[in-house]
Amino acid sequence: MLDNHLLSILVFLPLTAAIVIALLPQSVKHTSKYIALGVGCIQLLLAVVLYLGYNSSLAGLNSISGFQYVENISWINLELSTLGKLSAHYFIGVDGLSISMVLLSIVILFIGVISSWNIKEKVKGYFSLYLILNAAIIGCFVALDFLLFYLFFEFMLLPMYFLIGLWGGPRKDYASIKFFLYTLLGSIFILIVMIALYLSVIDPAATAVEYGLANNVEQVTPEMEEQVQQLLFTNQLPADKLVHTFNMVYMTDAGNYIPKSVMDIHAVRLIFGHPARLLAFLLIFIGFAIKVPVVPLHTWLPDAHVEAPTPISVVLAGILLKVGAYGLIRTGFMIIPDGAIHYSWWIAFFGVLSIIYGAMNALASRDLKRLIAYSSVSHMGFVLLGLASLTAEGVSGAIYQMVSHGFISGALFLIAGVIYDRTHNRIIENYSGLASHMPKYTIFVVIFFFASMGLPGFSGFIAEIFVLLGAFGSSSINGLVPKWMAIIATTGLILSAAYYLWAIQRMFFGKFFTKGPVKEDMLSDLNMREYVMLVPLFVFALLLGIFPDLLLNLINKSVTLFVDVMGNHGFQMLEK
Repeated sequence: MLDNHLLSILVFLPLTAAIVIALLPQSVKHTSKYIALGVGCIQLLLAVVLYLGYNSSLAGLNSISGFQYVENISWINLELSTLGKLSAHYFIGVDGLSISMVLLSIVILFIGVISSWNIKEKVKGYFSLYLILNAAIIGCFVALDFLLFYLFFEFMLLPMYFLIGLWGGPRKDYASIKFFLYTLLGSIFILIVMIALYLSVIDPAATAVEYGLANNVEQVTPEMEEQVQQLLFTNQLPADKLVHTFNMVYMTDAGNYIPKSVMDIHAVRLIFGHPARLLAFLLIFIGFAIKVPVVPLHTWLPDAHVEAPTPISVVLAGILLKVGAYGLIRTGFMIIPDGAIHYSWWIAFFGVLSIIYGAMNALASRDLKRLIAYSSVSHMGFVLLGLASLTAEGVSGAIYQMVSHGFISGALFLIAGVIYDRTHNRIIENYSGLASHMPKYTIFVVIFFFASMGLPGFSGFIAEIFVLLGAFGSSSINGLVPKWMAIIATTGLILSAAYYLWAIQRMFFGKFFTKGPVKEDMLSDLNMREYVMLVPLFVFALLLGIFPDLLLNLINKSVTLFVDVMGNHGFQMLEK
């Protein structure tokens, strides 16, 4: 029973709790933080069940049978007269890619609740919005219906806007509006492509029922689906018998595309003189690149991080950036592989640009939180570079980087929050010699700075090595990423060492002094709550650095299928 609805529980438990908190009387408003903590604990237990019950020998991406913990319930059915029938499903499930993101999200969201313990204003509203955000994030990673995915994706926008706008810093209004507008623009591009795909793709099982080959979808066999695809290809299916779908798994199958439709795989449709599928990939890429973020679409991120409260910065860096990369893989690369191959050079270029530009800005940053924000831009550039290589090593490295960066960046923003909670100041030059007054804090700062710069033994090293292996190998395997890009990307590792080591030298070593509003009596060392937040993130970063198979075994089958789809089908589509 639990296995059949495990993912739904993970999604709707926090949503239900958010409603409960909203209905609490004001006199017991502080109960809301305990409810949020309870939800986090239950999700952690369910995450263990999810991990232990997942069979890594199976994989999804382009086959429904490869997904696990699947729930597929008819949701929207609408007759469209001569246009056929609209069909949308509550269709959720996980493969190696999505389960790794779900597990990461549950850990980071739990840490975020603990980090939120000191919220004093509008407590009910804060934790209600936080739990709504929780539900939307998990929903994004498990949704296999494009419409459902899009709804969860949009659902993240409002709670994040209010969490920054109501509980943020002095320029919170500017930062929250900028975040909202950038993300909304990307959502419009994604919506356009989603509609184009819906108009172009059929549900072969539901269409078989409409055509009279079976009485219901449970009776439909693979042979019947193949028969429907053959009839579709030869234009023998009446338009009013076609059942259009938002099913992302069906969208990866070339046999489900309607001939002469806007996204038809078998024939090139031109829009403003350019192939429609290539334009569609470009829109998808821009839509999700804003969320990653990719230079030059990144400018909302530093402002959002600087103004957001610490727990929201942790969630933003640890998870929300990964939603952008995940969406790009699930909808862009897997559904429009020909577009991914066509633009692979540019994807790699913008990845390298993000690596270098983000690192240079981090080097110039005076604010500790802004430095960490730009380091996120730089490290997410490695995700793009790995994906663009279309090699098993590169794609594995990209997914590994998504998970690794989630844990490490979350810890980095917690570290920035520790000093800000005590002094309400993050300017690096206002501190020197902190190691003598906050030795335990200094140890964690050094650990996570070195983990982020890719020190062997930590997860960041494994991720970046795999990405660079894939990038260098791509030049000889498929020629998509030139070697000079891979070489320039390696300088990002040197720059990351420069800005982290310089920050450590200035803030923690040398003669102790403070400047400006910072006073010596403010500088107390870590407390128990901060240990509870930082130690688990250290353990995960270390475990994934020493035992990479913990994650590689989860994603290996999905990566193999990804590379196979891109290699066997993407190049064929591009040739057509």
